[in-house]
Amino acid sequence: MFIFSFMTVIIIIILTIVAFWLPLVKPDTEKLSPYECGFDPLGSARLPYSMRFFLVAILFLLFDLEIALLLPTPWASQFSCPMISSFWAFTIILLLTAGFVYEWTQGGLEWAE
Repeated sequence: MFIFSFMTVIIIIILTIVAFWLPLVKPDTEKLSPYECGFDPLGSARLPYSMRFFLVAILFLLFDLEIALLLPTPWASQFSCPMISSFWAFTIILLLTAGFVYEWTQGGLEWAE
């Protein structure tokens, strides 16, 4: 166990040193510019985001979490009672589908009004 810990620390130190010393730091006007897209801003940078943007982001995270929760389901079929894991997987899918249908009927998925 000591060897693995020692090798991990050595690899971390080497990667940190390489990441610190390898890149060339030569600032010029393009790199010092805060706008990377190639044009100057036309308005204020402090405009608030639309709430629809946050809703879509939260829905993405929710369905991404669904994958993380359902990923162990195939391995759970090897348990002594696989019906319990199948029941919980079905419950998660049912709840997410109900939430998706609710958002759809409320118009939360329509980007343009």
